[in-house]
Order: sequence, then C-alpha cells, then structure tokens
Amino acid sequence: MFLKFQNKISDAASSGRSHLKKSQILGLILSLAIIVLLNLVGSIWFFRLDLTSEKRFTLTQGTREMLRNLNDVVYFRVYLHGELPAEFARLRQQTQEMLDEFRAFTPYVQYEFIDPIGESETGGLVDMLIEKGLQPTQVQVRTQGAATRQTIFPGAVVSFAGKEIAIQLLGDFIGKSPLEVLNYSAQALEYRLANAIRQATIVHKPRIGFLEGQGELADYHLLDIADALSDFYQVGRIVLNNNLDELLSLQTLIIPKPTRPFTEAQKFMLDQFVMHGGSVLWLIDPVFASMDSLRAPTFESIGMAWPLNLEDILFQYGVRLNNILLKDLQAAPIPVTTGMMGNRPQIDLLPWFYFPLLGPASNHTVVKNLNMIRSEFVSSIDTVSAPGVDKTILLHTSPYTQIVATPASIALSVLHNPPDPNHFAMGAQPVAVLLEGTFRSVFENRIIPDVELPMGYQPLTVSQRTAMIVVADGDIIKNQIDRHGQPQPLGFDRFSGQNFGNRDFIVNAVDYLAHGPGILEARGRELRLRLLDRERVNRNREWLQLINIGGPIVWVSMFGFFMFWWRKRKYGKRP
Repeated sequence: MFLKFQNKISDAASSGRSHLKKSQILGLILSLAIIVLLNLVGSIWFFRLDLTSEKRFTLTQGTREMLRNLNDVVYFRVYLHGELPAEFARLRQQTQEMLDEFRAFTPYVQYEFIDPIGESETGGLVDMLIEKGLQPTQVQVRTQGAATRQTIFPGAVVSFAGKEIAIQLLGDFIGKSPLEVLNYSAQALEYRLANAIRQATIVHKPRIGFLEGQGELADYHLLDIADALSDFYQVGRIVLNNNLDELLSLQTLIIPKPTRPFTEAQKFMLDQFVMHGGSVLWLIDPVFASMDSLRAPTFESIGMAWPLNLEDILFQYGVRLNNILLKDLQAAPIPVTTGMMGNRPQIDLLPWFYFPLLGPASNHTVVKNLNMIRSEFVSSIDTVSAPGVDKTILLHTSPYTQIVATPASIALSVLHNPPDPNHFAMGAQPVAVLLEGTFRSVFENRIIPDVELPMGYQPLTVSQRTAMIVVADGDIIKNQIDRHGQPQPLGFDRFSGQNFGNRDFIVNAVDYLAHGPGILEARGRELRLRLLDRERVNRNREWLQLINIGGPIVWVSMFGFFMFWWRKRKYGKRP
C-alpha cells in the first residue's frame, strides 16, 4: 500500500516535470515566433518611437522626404574628434546621433569623424579646411592645474558626385554665452546637415529674379546674396518692360530697395505675377536717408518720405509702410571722432540709433534661431485688413525704440550726449511681415493700364495661394564694400567685425517663398540642454566620484544578496 502511494507521488512528479518542460519549450518557440514576426513586420512597415519630450530623434517631414529621394552616397567628413572639451564632445555626439537618424531613413548617408589636428602633423589638412571655408575656433580649456588654448574645427565637408560643400556646425550668435551658442547650434543641426545635402544634390534649380530698372541696389551690393542663392536657384535680373511671360517664368521675385516710382503698367505686371502664384520679397525704404549725406562740415541730413507709388498695391495685399524712422538703443555701431590725441583724432565705435538690430518677433521657421539682423534707417509696418490673407510679424526692433516723424533731422551730434531712455519707450515696432493666402488684385474693377499682354491673356483678379514678405528696409540685403572695393559677406559689419544674421534671413525668406516650409521646419527644433552645475561639481568632486564608482557596486551587491536570500528561502529544504 505504501509502495503504491510512493509510486503515485513519483509518477505525479515526473508528469509535472514533463509538463513544465513542454511549457518551457512551447514558450521558447512562441517567443522565437514573435521575434520573427516582429522582424517581418518591421521590414515591411518602418517606424521609430521617440520618447524624448522635445522629440530629439524625430526628423521633420521635409528632411525625411529629401532623404528618401537620395539615389547615391552622400559622405560626411566631420572634423570633431580627438580630445575635446565636454561641450564640444556633446556637440560631436549630437552630430553623430543626427547622422544616425539620417541613416535610419536612407542607406546613402555615410560619415566618418576626423581629428584635424591629430592627423595633420604638417598642418596640410588644417590649411585645406580653411581653404574650403571652415573656420577654426579657439577655446580655453580649464583643468584643475592650469588653462590651455585648443584649436577646434566645428565643421564638416559633405561630398556627393564629385561636389564638396563645407558647413559650419557651430553658429555665431551675438550676445549669447558659449553654452547658449552650443545649444542653438545643436538645435540647428538637422537644418544645417539637411541643407548641405540639398545643396550638394540639387539638379533642377528654380528661377528667381532681382528686379532692376527702378533704381535698385547695384550688383556689387548684391554679390554675396546672389552667390548664396545661386547654390539653390538660377539667379538673374529682370526689368519690368512689357515682358509678362518672362516675369511669370520666375518662382520668386526680389525687389531690393527701389528708388524710382513705379508706373501703373509696372504695378499691373507685379500684380499679375502675384495673381499667378508668384511670390515676392519686398525690400522697401519708405523714407530716404543715407549716410553719404552726413558729411562735413555740418554732419547733418534730412530724412524725407520717398514716394514709390506702391502704397495702394501693398495696402491691397494687407500692409502699410509708415513714413517714419525708427531709432533704437539696440543698434549697430559706427566709427565716430570723439576727441583729439595730440594731432590725431580719437575714433570710437558708438551705437548709431538709426541702425537698429532687429530680432525675431515670432517662432516662425523663417526667423527661428536667427542671429540679430543689422538694418539701416528702418521704418515700421502696420497690417491692414485683407480677406483670405494670413499675416505673421517676422522682425521687430527692441522695446527701447523711438519713433521719428518725417521730415526727420538726422545729425551725428546726437552721439556726443548720452541718450534719454524716456525718449526710447515706444516699444518694439514691426519691421518685416509675412503675408500668405489668396490675394485680390488691386486692379479689380479698375481700368487696365496700357500693357502689351500675351495673345489671349485674361487678367486675374484673385490669386492662387501664394506668399510674400514685406520688409521696411531696403538695406537689409546690401553687403558692405571694404576699403579696397571688395564686397564683404552679407551681414558682416566691417566696423565692429561682427557677423549678423542678414544672409540667413534672406536665404530663409527666399526658401520659404519658393518652396514653403520644407526643411526650414528643422529650424523650429528646440532641444533643452541639461547641463551640470560646474561650480557644484568642482566643490563636491570627491563625493561625486565616490557615488559614481561605489554606488553601482553597492547596488549590485545588495541585489545579489537579496536574490541569494530569496532563492534560498523559496527552494531551500524545509524540515
């Protein structure tokens, strides 16, 4: 009887072990089947899950579309490698992460990281990078014992089909701390890298044109921006002279500071260009004022309203340019004689209030993360009612602005006395406005001017959906000329040596007008930089090192002891 009972227990245990073994095998087979099924699904339907709060690893739609359309290898040589300060090591990591994101959407993106200093014993690589356009950065590296200076090339060279494009990964942001500059540069990584791919791979370039014949800026004042735009567009000049077909072949028209009034026939051509979906960048000076007129012996001039006969067409589209001048305490400097040292004049750089530094007035992609923009003798803009048109203020002055009615007396003598802050309390004034939507013709219900139109052409009174940007400053697109007569980069101030954001603003504006948001959406990225408190780290260095080294050991040991105790308690023999 006892033996039968013992055999039954043995058979039950054997059956239990057999059932457990079958369950384990079945679970293993099921797990393998799920893994295979997930891989098959993943090979058919591609998706990525970004759990970061700021969507750090999510590319914009325009970038993804461009990457999917690649048909050949784009090779990045990134010159951020070797022993780098912590901030630049973080920029290197962020650059690699962004390139890996690119590779997730196409196999045609490849890269390598190079140490230009360590791999260039004779300096040949460094000289080559400078020749390609990459600018070195000198940084001071502080250690516990001493401080040393280190040369870093925060840039990359992109190669595609024999073409090479140099890009700076570190931006230039006036008035920002080094850490803020690095943060803004990290935010712009997707845009900079994607824009370099676009520049290297572009085949068919849309046509854009600079208007001439109305006293616009001369070619040598537009050389730099024309060169920058030529990377993406066919750039030319066009005169409004009964050539509507030629005008309609353009994607975008740029009107750079006209000084002669427009005839009704010319306005009709501009209006029909807009009605057919053409986009326009208006760079208009409503008030005439020039530094050339501030000469000895009086160093005084008068700012006068400048009639261009554009008031009605711009009003119809939704804006009014005011015949005033804006003075701003936040202004670009000019050299001024402030005294004499013996027989030699003492010259200092003083902020010239008529040259406001403009800042972004919104988070729109055209102006997001832009540097300050230098302007000259700028006016303000008001928006007016225009059904079907959306209006976005892009640029404005600082809150410390003064409005000067015209005719305005302009004199350098104002720099000899400190400004009264109470006079600069008019608040930020809008200077640039984006208009987008469907526009109504200013010639609706009006007699059409005497214009030679193509055979069978019927004037339109309502536009296709399009966009335009109106800026109340024509000099915002003008590059300076050095003392040798050579054009300077747009945005470079030869007096202060600073690089302002004029070039980026114009390129962004044209890109938006010609293509819509596209890869410009990448400018809207915001990445929060979670930095350590350096002072606190230095103060508690030993304690933090002990926690970082000893903490994991303690936690692993505690977990091991707990697992040992739990297994002993569960599976140990009981009396």
